Amino acid sequence: MDYRSLDHPAVLAAVFHPRPELGPAPVHHRIRDHRIEVEKGIHVGARFHLASPASANLLFFHGNGEIVADYDQLGPLYNRLGINLLAVDYRGYGRSSGRPTVSGMMTDCHKILDYVQAWMDDSDHTGPLIVMGRSLGSASAIELASSRGDEIDALIVESGFAFAIALLHLLGVDTETLGLSEESGFANLNKIRRYSGPTLIIHAEHDHIIPFSDALALYEAGAGQDKTLLKIENANHNDIFLRGLDNYMGAIHVLVGRIGGKNRHRS
Repeated sequence: MDYRSLDHPAVLAAVFHPRPELGPAPVHHRIRDHRIEVEKGIHVGARFHLASPASANLLFFHGNGEIVADYDQLGPLYNRLGINLLAVDYRGYGRSSGRPTVSGMMTDCHKILDYVQAWMDDSDHTGPLIVMGRSLGSASAIELASSRGDEIDALIVESGFAFAIALLHLLGVDTETLGLSEESGFANLNKIRRYSGPTLIIHAEHDHIIPFSDALALYEAGAGQDKTLLKIENANHNDIFLRGLDNYMGAIHVLVGRIGGKNRHRS
């Protein structure tokens, strides 16, 4: 798809809120920082919280106001469930170079997946590969699931959006003046129809940015038979993890358990 219409300055100012990662990176035997080249001279930062080579690998794209360092305290929670958390930034975020654009984000996710697959092979990480996106990150995750679904073992969408135009309106973008439509947007709803693998949709009951109806639309559009919709009750967009910790992590653990027997070793 051509995402250049979404690279208008008004859209970029509403969609992206980059900030640097300040201070030294954490030093721990389970943590590895990576720099992933997505374009000549441009790298995005990533932080891998590792449980074991046999564990499931969760490639995670975060929200638009977050950076990978925000997940430093959550990494151990995933590790205790036997999951390697592979959190990645966008251009201009954290320790990344460049500046964020929609077209860049949507091409970078493919370079990131390539990197992760090569890293898994080189380090003999044999567990299944799950792609997960939170909020804005749902666009990257669903893009990979729709176009490279045979290369991943499951999809998780947390606080994801089905309808880009309504979200841009809420963020203050005059989509009519810019000539934007759903057809020229991220197309999350159409894309998820092309993924038939195991899918978990997690969403807050009272999400004040992306309504729960978007989660329901994504769930209903999903092509697979193995799909779950988890509503985190009494939560909103920003406190979903705090209010729904047990159910949130429990649903991910159950999904990993269902696909945990898959081995991605390549000879």
